[in-house]
Amino acid sequence: MNAPATGLKVRDEGTGPALVMLHGIGGSSATFDPQYDELGDRLRLIAWDAPGYGESEDPAAPLSMDDYADRVAALIEERCGAGGAHVLGMSWGGVIATRLALRRPDLIRGLVLGSSTVGSGATEAGAAAIRERAAEMAADPKKFAAARAARLVGEGASKKDVDAAAAAMLAAIRPAGYASAVESMAATDHTGDLSNIDLITLVMAGDRDEITGHEPAQVLAGGIPGAVYVMLRGAGHLANRDTPETFNAWLESFIQIAERLRNH
Repeated sequence: MNAPATGLKVRDEGTGPALVMLHGIGGSSATFDPQYDELGDRLRLIAWDAPGYGESEDPAAPLSMDDYADRVAALIEERCGAGGAHVLGMSWGGVIATRLALRRPDLIRGLVLGSSTVGSGATEAGAAAIRERAAEMAADPKKFAAARAARLVGEGASKKDVDAAAAAMLAAIRPAGYASAVESMAATDHTGDLSNIDLITLVMAGDRDEITGHEPAQVLAGGIPGAVYVMLRGAGHLANRDTPETFNAWLESFIQIAERLRNH
């Protein structure tokens, strides 16, 4: 069993099959407000503020991708027991979820990867680019958040929406947490490991994603045996927020199917 998941702010609400939700590198548990709003009466929704994010404590030292996955494993064991939970990871959270699937598949009842990738370490350029983001964030958080928010909400978004996304990002991230997350992404490439994942898996991506695009999600779906790929029309990188009704419908249907398969 993993060490207790101490120092973490965890939002645990609702009833039904348990779903653990892992936010992206610029988010927090608030990322999943649309899921709590619609699915909380049918699913038990559990979301963390990752170490160094939101109301969770800063990590004492930078965490590796294994460290993040092990902390999620500890969270699942504490909250859900040996029966495990379904796991939804968005963007960076999807990379953590992938590592969890490789390290502790026994704790995952169904795997959902949204707007995610194999990790920024897949290419030297990708690793360098994400490391530059950590330096930009440390130098001028407000400028950094404004620039990232404009890409997150996508082309044509109103200034009000961009400002709201920037404010949410500033409320969620801190230098220690962000720097640790960035380095974990820069050091990760799951490309050669995907074929080892033996879990029912759903991969979703928005057709308007300006952060990662949808091709990296297709790599995930193509590499994980039996994975189902869904492109969400009209959704950007924050697909679970951009098109919540469609995203939630796919998510809930997938969990129902995964539960039925396990029970039969």
